[in-house]
Amino acid sequence: MGTVPQPSPRTTLPLAVGLPVAVATGLVIPLQGRINGALGATLEDGIAASVVSFTTGLVLIAAISVLTPKGRAGLRRIVPAVRNRSFPRFYVMAGGIGALFVFAQSFTIGLLGVALFTVAVVTGQTLSGLLVDRLGIGPGGRRSITGVRVLGSILTVAAVAWAVSPRFGGSTDVASLVLPILLPLAAGFFMSFQQAMNGTATVHYGTPVAATLVNFIAGSVILWIAWLIKLSVAGVGNPLPGEWWYYLGGPMGCIFIGLAALLVRSLGVLITGLGMIAGQLVGSLVLDVVIPSPGAVVALPTVLGTVLTLAAIVVATLPWPKGAFVRKVPGKGR
Repeated sequence: MGTVPQPSPRTTLPLAVGLPVAVATGLVIPLQGRINGALGATLEDGIAASVVSFTTGLVLIAAISVLTPKGRAGLRRIVPAVRNRSFPRFYVMAGGIGALFVFAQSFTIGLLGVALFTVAVVTGQTLSGLLVDRLGIGPGGRRSITGVRVLGSILTVAAVAWAVSPRFGGSTDVASLVLPILLPLAAGFFMSFQQAMNGTATVHYGTPVAATLVNFIAGSVILWIAWLIKLSVAGVGNPLPGEWWYYLGGPMGCIFIGLAALLVRSLGVLITGLGMIAGQLVGSLVLDVVIPSPGAVVALPTVLGTVLTLAAIVVATLPWPKGAFVRKVPGKGR
C-alpha cells in the first residue's frame, strides 16, 4: 500500500491581495455568459451549447494537467485522495453544479434577459455564501454570521438589482418568468457549495488544476448524457458555428473554477463570492459600453448600483471592531 497523501501546506492570501483577484476573476463571468448565451441561440439548443462549453474547457484543463509539473503532481494525488476519503467522495461531483450554471446561462439568458438572470444568480449565491461559511464546508473552516456580513450581503443584492433595473422591460409578464427564474436562482445558490467543495479538494490535491480537471470531467459526463438523451428524442439541431470565439466559454470557466477554488481557502466562500459579484457587475458595465448587446442600457442606476456593490463588499470585509455597531449604554461597564 502507498502512503496516504497529506494535504498541501496551507497558503493564505491577505485580503488586500485576494479580494482584487476575486473581483478580477468575476470580470470573465459576463463575457462567458454572453458567449454561452450566443452559442445557445445559434444552436437553438441550450444543452448542446453547454456540452460544447464544458468539452472545450475539459480539453484545455486536461492538457494543462498533463503538460505542467504541477498538473502532473495533482493528477497523481486525485485517486489516492478519493480512495482514502480525505474528503467526502461526493465532492468529486461538484462539476455537476458547474454544469447547471452553464446550462442556466445557455438556456435562460435569452428568455429572462441578462438583468433577471444576474439578480437571480447573485441572490442565490449571496444567501448560500453565508450558509456555507456558517457550516464550515469550505477549507477556511466555520465563519460566524455577523451583522456586518449580513448587512453587506443585503446591500450587495440590493445594489445588483439597482444596477440592472434599467434593463427591466415594463411590459414583461413577471408571472411567466417565475419558473424559468428558478434555474439561475438554484445555480447561484449551489455555486457557493461548489466553491467550498473545490477549495477543500484543492487542499488535498495540492493544486487547483486537479480540482478544476475533476470538475470538468464530472460536468462533461452529466451534460453529454443529457444531450444524448435529448438527441434520441429531438434529433440533431443546428450545426456548430465556424467563428472561433464561440468556443471561449469553456476556457474562461477553467479560470473561474480554478481561481475560486484557490481563493476560498483564504477569503471564505462569502467574501470570494461577493468579490466575484463585484467583478461581474463591472465586467457587464464595460461590456455594455464597449460591445453593447441588443437592449443593453447603460444608465445612471447601472453605474451607481455598481459603485454601491463595491461599497457593500467593503462593509462586509473590513475588520470592524466587535462593538462598532453596538450602542454603549451610559453607566454600564464593558
